[in-house]
Amino acid sequence: FIKKANIERGLDINPNLPMKEALMRLKFIKDGKLTNSAILLFCNNPQDFFIQSEVKCVRFKGTGVTGVMIDMKNIGGNLIDQIIETEKFIFSNISLRAWIEEGKIERQEKWEYPPKAIREALVNAIAHRDYRSSSKVQVRIFDDRIEFWNPGRLPDGWTVETLKRKHESKPFNPLIASAFFWIKYIEEVGTGTNKIIDWCKEWELPEPDFEYTETSLVVTLRKPRLTEEYLKTLDFNKRQLKAIKYVAGQGSIDRKTYCDICSVKKGVASKELSEMVERGIFRVEGKGRTTHYVLKIK
Repeated sequence: FIKKANIERGLDINPNLPMKEALMRLKFIKDGKLTNSAILLFCNNPQDFFIQSEVKCVRFKGTGVTGVMIDMKNIGGNLIDQIIETEKFIFSNISLRAWIEEGKIERQEKWEYPPKAIREALVNAIAHRDYRSSSKVQVRIFDDRIEFWNPGRLPDGWTVETLKRKHESKPFNPLIASAFFWIKYIEEVGTGTNKIIDWCKEWELPEPDFEYTETSLVVTLRKPRLTEEYLKTLDFNKRQLKAIKYVAGQGSIDRKTYCDICSVKKGVASKELSEMVERGIFRVEGKGRTTHYVLKIK
């Protein structure tokens, strides 16, 4: 840990120092005893002291918790090892797309979720959870999303909307957060959730969901819903599918544009646009001549 912290952040602690002195300098010893954070971070089996300090990982078939469990694992050990092993579980249960681009020798690869967002959501759940809770951190992988369950609470006065705006850092476990900062697992400036949003947008994924259940904070990364497979299930005609793809690329469509690109009259355009609104694909914005349609789902 000290070697990595020296390299990543310039910790400036001699890795050859006696362990006790190093722990004291890192503030992991208080009144001559190891802090709870030190036990969680560095002991081989902190579950001997904190039985709930594990990560429960489940890969469900389908989109609900009633689906068959394809894979499941309880990951113990110290918190740093938990992050490493949980990431292995996640990446063994999501897809990696590969393709060849013209003019490039090496094949191109892309995970279906941004790895940086996965790491940030996972580390946040482990670093900021309430270790007094009897619940475990959970990672739930479904066909259409990944959920990170953090058994803890938001800082006083915060809502999930606070996480989407600029905000200060208020770690629930300051010593754990500090340790993760030194090895460059997190920053200490309250930018983690904002970065998750940005990384998902860069990956062309929907904005992640943040939900507080009163007992847990849940961060959800979702795949795009408007995939070719999903569109085929909607039973729209070719004109409507063409309009959906147009809006996905251009941001919006009005009735005149629908008439132009689909070669139909106003009555047909109005009827087919209304149908897509009723079925939750489009949302109406504006009034009168400024009326236009945007995607309700992505």
